[in-house]
Amino acid sequence: MIRKFVRAALVTLGLTVTAAVAEAPFIVVQSTTSTQNSGLLDYILPGFEAETGIDVRVVAVGTGQAIRNAINGDGDVLLVHAKPAEQKFVADGWGVERFDVMYNDFVLVGPKSDPAKVKGGTDIAAALTAVSRAEAPFASRGDDSGTHKAELDHWAAAGIDPTEASGTWYRETGSGMGATLNVASGMGAYALTDRATWQSFGNKGNLDILVEGDPRLFNQYGVILVNPEKHPGVRAAAGLRFIDWLIGPDGQAAIESYKLDGQQLFFPNAQ
Repeated sequence: MIRKFVRAALVTLGLTVTAAVAEAPFIVVQSTTSTQNSGLLDYILPGFEAETGIDVRVVAVGTGQAIRNAINGDGDVLLVHAKPAEQKFVADGWGVERFDVMYNDFVLVGPKSDPAKVKGGTDIAAALTAVSRAEAPFASRGDDSGTHKAELDHWAAAGIDPTEASGTWYRETGSGMGATLNVASGMGAYALTDRATWQSFGNKGNLDILVEGDPRLFNQYGVILVNPEKHPGVRAAAGLRFIDWLIGPDGQAAIESYKLDGQQLFFPNAQ
């Protein structure tokens, strides 16, 4: 069943449900690396493609880059995790409407030797303060991704500007989450990561989860259709069909059923 918002959007755009496949056999989804690296998209997309005949081509980059790509018209749908930036994307007219899809959380990982003595803590600001005071190595993505944005927010909540220590104990990799975790593993550094990427990361080495459970580590994902009024080439009907599936019963059930080593990585919460 096509949800009310999709019907309204299709009418507004002068499209029909059956136009989705006729319009184009594929869509491009600009998405964050965590949805791809965790294996989630490889798990859920075949169900959508089999049901609709629409192929989904994913561009997995940091959230900031995904948003910039969408602003440039390089994509039909945005699936990312930086809600204020997503809301601005819509408010500025680049997106049609934003919808919650799912959530998980961030965790602070670090060396088991734990030089900052933060293990077992549940206060991310206190933990980052301790890392700063100890001048313990910290690996930051430094790439304007959703994780990087969240990390900077937590440093700000602690009243610390870590970039003042850039190149010393604070190392900005300018890379994705997997590459940044590799750096952290290699140099025995702390790092903020989404739990899904951490769970699927194979080179944990001497790293372990040290801080978790702070409500401020909540990590929400949202989905947005790129506005075809800004970019007429957007495959709007097919993009809306994908959004409808993702936030509907089938997509939400697929997200909920995805597990790695018996652990659920994402929790559907579309309204």
